This record gives sequence, C-alpha cells and structure tokens, in this order.
Amino acid sequence: MSFPDRETVLQFIADNPSATTKQEIARGLKVKGRERQTLRQVLKDLENDGTLERTGKRAWAKTDTPPPTGVIVFEEIDSDGELIGRSVGRDGAFGPPIRYAGYSGRTKGPAPGVGDKGLARINEANGEYHAKLLKLFEQRDEETSLTGRFEKTPRGGRVVPASRKDKRTFLIDGTDAKGAEDGDLVTAMPKPGRPNGPAFGVVTEIIGRMDDPRAASLLAIHGHDIPVEFPNDVLNEAQTIKPLDSPREDLTHIPLITIDPHDARDHDDAVYAEKVKDGWKVIVAIADVAAYVRPGTALDREAQKRGNSTYFPDRVVPMLPFELSADACSLVDNQDRPCMAVEMKFDKSGTKRSHRFIRGTMRSHAKLSYEEAQAAIDGKTGGEGEKWLEPVLKPLWGAYEALGEARALRAPLALDLPEKRVEISEDGKVTGIIEKERFDAHKLIEEFMIQANVAAAETLEKLGSPLLYRVHDQPSDSKLAALSDFLQTLDIKWPLGERPQTHRFNRLLNDHAEGEHAGTISEIVLRSQAQAVYSPENNGHFGLNLTKYAHFTSPIRRYSDLIVHRALISSLGMGEDGLTKEMAASLEDIASHLVATERRSMAAEREATDRYLALYLADKVGAEFEGRITGVTPAGLFIRLGSTGADGFSPISKLSDDYWVHDEGAMALIARGSGKRFEMGQVVKVELAEVTPLQGGLLLKVLSPPRPRKPGEKPPSSRGGRSGPPGRSRGKMSKARKKTRQKASRKKGAKGGKS
Repeated sequence: MSFPDRETVLQFIADNPSATTKQEIARGLKVKGRERQTLRQVLKDLENDGTLERTGKRAWAKTDTPPPTGVIVFEEIDSDGELIGRSVGRDGAFGPPIRYAGYSGRTKGPAPGVGDKGLARINEANGEYHAKLLKLFEQRDEETSLTGRFEKTPRGGRVVPASRKDKRTFLIDGTDAKGAEDGDLVTAMPKPGRPNGPAFGVVTEIIGRMDDPRAASLLAIHGHDIPVEFPNDVLNEAQTIKPLDSPREDLTHIPLITIDPHDARDHDDAVYAEKVKDGWKVIVAIADVAAYVRPGTALDREAQKRGNSTYFPDRVVPMLPFELSADACSLVDNQDRPCMAVEMKFDKSGTKRSHRFIRGTMRSHAKLSYEEAQAAIDGKTGGEGEKWLEPVLKPLWGAYEALGEARALRAPLALDLPEKRVEISEDGKVTGIIEKERFDAHKLIEEFMIQANVAAAETLEKLGSPLLYRVHDQPSDSKLAALSDFLQTLDIKWPLGERPQTHRFNRLLNDHAEGEHAGTISEIVLRSQAQAVYSPENNGHFGLNLTKYAHFTSPIRRYSDLIVHRALISSLGMGEDGLTKEMAASLEDIASHLVATERRSMAAEREATDRYLALYLADKVGAEFEGRITGVTPAGLFIRLGSTGADGFSPISKLSDDYWVHDEGAMALIARGSGKRFEMGQVVKVELAEVTPLQGGLLLKVLSPPRPRKPGEKPPSSRGGRSGPPGRSRGKMSKARKKTRQKASRKKGAKGGKS
C-alpha cells in the first residue's frame, strides 16, 4: 500500500486537530516528493466520500470535528436559551453543534444572533464544542420583521417582542404606528436611523389583539412566517382540478375503514385486514394526492413551499387548500376516492412475506374514532364501532397481535412519553389541559402505517428509484458519553464500548420503569437521540430499528409523502403524474427544505402551546404546584409542572443565598461548601411567581429544599455560580468521556429527530 494512506492521514488529523492545511499535514507526516501527489489524492478522496470537509482553499477538517479556528454560522437558540452554531465549509454547515461562549479575550463586538456568521476559535471540553468569536463579519438580515405587542407611549409607542429568543424592542413614532392601539399584536420592520441610537420601527400589519383568546396561534404563525392564505391561482386550481385519468383497480367492495382522532379534520389513510390460510392480509389505502397535485402546477409549488401542515390547539394551517385536504383528497366515508394502496401478507408470526402496490379506487365504509374502535374491541355495546366488530375490527386486531411478535423481535425504541392536549372552547378559551389517552387502537394504526412506509422504501430501492428516506441516525458518541456520565451519578452503568442498539435503551428503560428515576431516565434517553430528517441517502431509522424507511402514509399533510407516491407511480408504471427527472435531481435540496419547514412547524406549535398554557395559568399566580426538574443550566432550573405539563424557569439567583456551581456531567446545581444539590429529575414544590402570556413564559420559585450532599462527594470548586455567569463543571474529564475521545481518535475514516 502506498504512503500516505487514508488511515494514516485520518489518524494524523485526529491526533493533530490544529493541523488543517495540506502543508501542515505533509510536514507532520514527513511527506516528500511524489508522496505529495498521493497525499493530494487521499485528501481529495476523503473529501469526495464525505469523511473530510473543505474549510478553505487548501484546508480540511473531519466532518465530525470542527477546526480549531474557522467560520461558524449560528443556526438556533436551544431550550436552554443558548446560541448554537456549526462550522462552515465549502459546501455549507457541517459537524456537531457548537455553543457560543462570547468573544475571545478582550475582543468586543455586536452580539450575534441566529443567521449570523463569524470567525471563531473552537475548543472541545467534556464532549461539547464551544466557540469564542474573533470577528462577527456577516450578520442576519437587519430587515427581519418583529412580531409582538404594541404598547402606547406619549410619543407613539413601542413593540415588545412575542418571542423569548428575540431581544429587540422597536420604538415607534406616532406617524409610524399605522393606527395600532395599546394591546394590539403587530408586525413591524426596522426603520433606518442612527447606527448607535435606539432601534426605531414601522408597524406593517395589525394581526389581532392580545386579549383575543386565539392570539397564541396568531403570534406563532406570524413569528415563524408560516404562510396562511393561499394565492388565487392555487385556490382556482383547487376548485377546478380533476384527478388525472389513470388505470385503477376497483377496491370499493373491500370494507376499508378510517380510524382517526375524534376531531380529525382530514382522513388520509384507511385500513382492512383478513385472516388467510397461513397468516394475515392487510391493506393500507392512502389518499391519491398525486392525482390532483401534479408537478409544475401552482398547487404543487405552494405545497412544496409549505412543506407540511401545521397543527395548533385551535386550528390547522394546511399544506393543501380546504377543497383538497378536507374534501377531494380526504377519504370521506361512503364516497369513492382515488387511492394508492399497499396489500401486505404476513405469516402467523407477523413476518412479512410479500407486498404489492395498487393504484385504485376505494370507498371508506366507516369513519371511526380511536375511542369508538377501542370501545368495540373491548366489548362495549351500542357504539359506532359495534357494527364493524366482526367483519373488520377483530381481523385488524388479530393481524396487529401477530405483528406484535415480529415487532418485539425487532425491538424499536420503546419511549412512550405522556402527551398533553390543550382543550379549547368554541370561543377560543383554554378550558383544560388533559393527558392524551393511548389505546391499542393508536398502536395498531401506527404499526400498520410503519409497515406501509417500509414497503414503499423497499419497493423503490429494489427498483432503483430516487426517493426521500426518513432517516434517524444512531446517537452520537458525545451524546452517549453524556448519557453515561449522568447514569453514573445514579449508580447505573452504561458501557460505551458497545454499538448503540435500541434493545440496550429498552432494557435500561424497563429496568428502572418502577423506580424514582423512571421519568428522568426516559427524558435523558430521549435527549440522547438524533433528530429524524429527510434524505435521498439511506442511513436507516435507528429509533424504529429499520434499515429502510420512507414516509408514504400522509400526503395530505406532508410533501415528503407526495414525493414517495410520485416515485411509486413512475417506477411501477401507474400513470403520467409521477416523479419528474427535474424533481429527482433536486431531492437533496427538497430534503433540506422539508426538514426546515418541519422544524419551523414544530417550533410554532410548541410556542403556541406554551402561550395557551401561560394563559391558562395567568390567574393562578401565587399558587403552589408540584413539578419535576427537566433541565439544569448555568442560569437556573427548568421545571415541568405535573398537573399541566407546562414548562417554567427558576433563575439561579432565586434559589437561595448559596453559591451554586453547575455540574454539567451530573446535570445538577451544587451549593459550594454544603454540597446540597438540585438535580435533573428531582421532584420539587414550586410557587408560580410570574406569568408572561405574550412570550408563553412562567417564572417559578422553588419552595422545596435542595437534596443533601451525596455521601463521599467532594465540595465543588468556587468557579461558577450565583455572583457571575454561572460556570460549568471544571472537574477532570470522566472515564466515560475519555473512553469516547480515545475511541474517536482510533476510528479509521468512519463517518458518523419523531419517526
């Protein structure tokens, strides 16, 4: 083998992260003469296969390791309120998340925000990367609008931001208020002014009133630029378009039924099962949205732009106009509808033996809620599901039980976290917060949808068709190291030498399901997982423990599923409305866009829910609640209230007169001297001290005393705490983290969110 080879180069870069240029690598490896040509080719090959990322004209870094000095782009503010970025290479951002840690040395400059770029020194500590800015040379568009509440002042007014992440406040001259009154919710744009003076703005739109019960959703929609109104050409198409005439199989005689939430606004999937000689036949039928939304049309452009529907407690912002999403493409009961269906055959042990895709016409024979289906199968009489018990529901449950055997062998990640639902009255007021019930009916539909999604990925991959996979990477080494560090504080061992596998996580969850730390362990396991994304490249789905997975079952509300439908139509010769060559060539860009729109919707939905919870609790200031600590930061404690699931914050300065030190590995705040501690998962009694419905914020006062020092634990150092910016633990690196770093340095070119 010629020298230098890729293993040697990667080992050198791992051992010498500051050596990023070809000259430095060549000098370090003592490469001379013709060996330089070999080195050039090795670096090129490593860049082409994604192992290295070019960070300059003649500089590289491993894709999972930021360079010690380089360009960083700030991408988000995390749940702790900290600014997070990633390194920037020739092809965009790459590598692990990097926390902003201020300016380097005596350097000073404007505060960065999401979208800004700058030159930074990057260092790693305890498995986490931090950036010290040297220069902020590209800031986000200063024309970004501000959404918030207008407050009247003697000279005009001001706009207070609705987002906790936006630190701006605009002063508004009287002539620029555009008729806004005190308490109006508005959007405003910056007004050019003195560079060092106060920020002035101009009101551009009045979107509602703060005292409107539906303001929570309005603020989230405008704050995240979620498009609500459909353009006229899109509406005209939706009102006049007819499905493309394609060969179809008649499925109307099969008693397919829909099973959905009781308040579902659309129905995009129907199911049927029957017992056959050697097992079960299951049919999953999905609305044929591709027949209506065809490439290149106004409908298609708008659907792709939106990416997905966004669901709020009081409304839905749909991906498709009402005429399609709730009518023509919805599997309304007792009406014929074009569909894409998959017929799957399973043996008695739940192992799939075959499947085939069908472009057909179906008729939903019944519309049941989860509650109605479950009540019928549980033997309750008189409900809507009773009529369908023998012909449909019992076979569905029989097939589901058989699939349960195969599912148990597959061992998907068994995180079943409770989910809260905000109850909204017709006039938009919050009437209660309830925990969603989980029935076998939910799990049955989920399992059949998963099987249909797997079948779609298998078929398209077998036929060599481009497609969008739903990818969920395995947890990163740094997250596993953090998990191991934390579990050690609970005297739970988590060996880092083994490959991450779902059954290991499930065993951990099961072993402690009845213990006092059950909720905490579930939360930490959840945080250790990667976020699921869309990608034209298949990396498998770790959480479901599947090697091939694509979204096929919800084309009314997800554009990704529409792409999969089109790919099936093209590959199987089912019509002229399949995936175009132009779209197939753009799948990487489409995937990135769909990940962005999905996360935008998730953030907006979470913000709206937080505001509704704050509104619900606004008249309960001074009341006491029981909560659980769900986050420990240098600034204080995040606490989730048990009764509502609302998240609040208790600042470190309000905990007590102790000097608190943040122990990152133990996820705890520890009092210097006494060693008393507030730690992740601890149940505490709190008082609701303040509510800010505009931002959806709750300020809490902890009433419970801290836990005593752990036996044998040394008092924390005086660094960090209450009197300045609370510091992170500066102790020695744990054995778990050392192992992880040593393992990472030995790797030979190895490449490293919701299903």
